[in-house]
Order: sequence, then C-alpha cells, then structure tokens
Amino acid sequence: MKTSPLISAIIVLFFISFFSCVNSKKEKQGENTTSEETETENQTRNDSIKRCATMDVLEKHLAKNSNLQAEMNAIEKHCRAFVAMKENGKTTIMDTIMIPTIIHVIYSNEAENISDAQIRSQIEVLNQDFTKTNADIDQVPEEFVALSADTKIHFDLDSIIRVSSTRTAWGTDDQMKFSSSGGSDVIDASQYLNIWVCNIGSGILGYAQFPGDSADTDGVVVSPQFFGTEGVVSAPFDQGRTTTHEVGHWLNLRHIWGDGNCSLDDFVDDTPISDGPNYGCPTYPTLRCNTNDITMNYMDYTDDACMYMFTEGQKNRMRAVFADDGPRESFVKKMNP
Repeated sequence: MKTSPLISAIIVLFFISFFSCVNSKKEKQGENTTSEETETENQTRNDSIKRCATMDVLEKHLAKNSNLQAEMNAIEKHCRAFVAMKENGKTTIMDTIMIPTIIHVIYSNEAENISDAQIRSQIEVLNQDFTKTNADIDQVPEEFVALSADTKIHFDLDSIIRVSSTRTAWGTDDQMKFSSSGGSDVIDASQYLNIWVCNIGSGILGYAQFPGDSADTDGVVVSPQFFGTEGVVSAPFDQGRTTTHEVGHWLNLRHIWGDGNCSLDDFVDDTPISDGPNYGCPTYPTLRCNTNDITMNYMDYTDDACMYMFTEGQKNRMRAVFADDGPRESFVKKMNP
C-alpha cells in the first residue's frame, strides 16, 4: 500500500518525539545517578555488615540458660544501687583499675594471624578511649562536653595465644572459645579479659558477653580486620573502636538506644533517649525521640572515626561491676589482695 505524504510526515514526527523523550529521560537519570548510587552504597554497606552481634548472642544464651536472666537482674539491681550511692556522694570512685588482657589469635591464613604490632595498637586504643586521652575527644559537641568521661580503666597486655585452624569462619556460637572445637580455651575469666581475634563471618565485626554469664565463654570476640589500627584493618572500622564498643558491653553497657524504641533505655541517665542506631558519620545535631542523639558515643554504630566518648553515667555503670559484690570485683581484689 502506498503511503501518503501527510501520513509519512506524521510518522517521522512521532519517532522524533519518541526518541527525544527517551534521551531526555536518560539525561534526567544521569543527573540523579551520583546521589542515588551514594544512597544505595550506604544502604548496601549497612545491610552487608553487622556492627555488633552482642544482643543476638545474649538472646541465645538466655534461651539456653534458665538462670541467666535472674543473675543479670541481680547485677542490674546492684549496679543501680551503686550509681545511686555515687550520685548521692555516699561512695567514691576507686583508683584506676588495671585489666590484664589475653589475646587469642585464631587464624586460617596469614592475614588472620595478625602481628604483635596490630595487637599492641588495639591495646593502645583501649587505653586512650577509656581514659579520655584519645586525640579526637576535642570533636565532642559543646552540648556533650561536660558529660565526656575518663573511666579510669586501664588495659595491660598480658599474653598472646596463637592457634592455627582450618576453619575459615566461626559464627557466634562461641566455638572459638574451646580447644575441643579447634579454638582456644578461656584463661581465668575472673582475673583476665579474654579477647578472641578470629574471622566471625557474615559481616559481623564483633560481639561480647555481659557480666553474669558463663565463665567458660566470658570475654570479647572481634574479627581481625576490625581489630587495632594497623596491619590488615579495613576502613571505615580501622581505628580500634569495635573493640572499645565490645569491651563496653563486657563492662555492662548497652547500646545507647536501648535496643528498642523511644520507650526503652540503656539504663544510663545522661545518654539521650533514642530509637535506633546511627551509621556512617552523622551530622550534628541528629534528632531522635525529640532529643539530640549522642551519635559520637562508643556504644552507637557509627564509623570508627565518628565515635569518641563515653559519658559520666556510663563510667559509673562500668565502675559498678568492680564494686564490692559486683560481678567483676575479682579484678580489684587481685590488685588489692
């Protein structure tokens, strides 16, 4: 069939209009590519890593040990009594508490068999963070400056234990804490902080055990690429703050949002109420639950470079575990027999 000149012209105009719209759409998509990709990358990173598995591990331990909840309740009652006495001036903070620390390095390759220098760099970070001598303490916003605390807790590297293994990932079932499963047995948890450095897997940076749980598994676990400040460390968790965070749990601190919504708390009076973790490097102020979040606190989920303080309330809570009848008083008794 022969096409008339008018119909031919209409067809040509249609195709010109169609391709013009397609190109316009592509250009518009190109303008938004950078922001969309950045947003996607941030979300992917948050989905692919788990800053801390401590609460997941606690739930598993509670399910296995019917007495654990009662023990933790008793510790919480003791902690609140100590904090109340401290706030009322009826007790004084003890001198600096020394924590002998044993590092268990469990490795399946040379990268996981981290150097002594990397281990020492982590001990140095702990001592800076827990004594408020970290270089970035001056970044604390004015609102929270008066709250920042020197906990007067010091960590001494006692020994390093190295165990070769064929296991490439350990998970969170505490198997790395037993030689019978190819790991390394805990060394007297009443006298030493035990830290296991091994590849946890599943994007998990670390986890810890709260006071009151089994002595056979007491301590902290951190993946090697997030331990210390040199060697095989991986940004943005390359400044040793994962271990600072997990040791905070070992000393009875909760996440600053209380692992719940605005109606739940972390049992510390001077940390603002929040309803969830912060990631990356949040801008200040970050508003949650009608208060400014203390996003730079070690017990949040931000990048290592953006967390740099404990509060006075957290200090009192940590020090409570070393008080008379506290769950970790044996550390003080070792110092002062």
